[in-house]
Amino acid sequence: MTTLNRPGAPDGHVCGIDAAMEVIGGKWKVLILWALHEHPARRFGELRRLLPGITEKVLASHLRELEADGVVRRVSYDEVPPRVEYSLTEDGTRLNDALQPLAVWGSERPATRRTAETAG
Repeated sequence: MTTLNRPGAPDGHVCGIDAAMEVIGGKWKVLILWALHEHPARRFGELRRLLPGITEKVLASHLRELEADGVVRRVSYDEVPPRVEYSLTEDGTRLNDALQPLAVWGSERPATRRTAETAG
């Protein structure tokens, strides 16, 4: 996902969150990162099964973008039938580590909202 340069920002980013959102923006990218963290070195079909609702086109597109951003590694094996596996790079692992507090917040949020609604 490409972000257009913003006026006044030499690299087109206002802050680090802006730069990170350029990489993880979209409905499926963080879920792809999660799947590759939980299930390392997965083939395309395996990833698709781990992400119900994602289309082949969107998964292929997001994997290409994540690979171009340096967070996903694509390894093609010279076998018959051909085999391609996807895994996280070191940057991808660091990105997942950075997203972990957000995952905790998201997991706790529904419980927090229900508690606040019943108290009020």
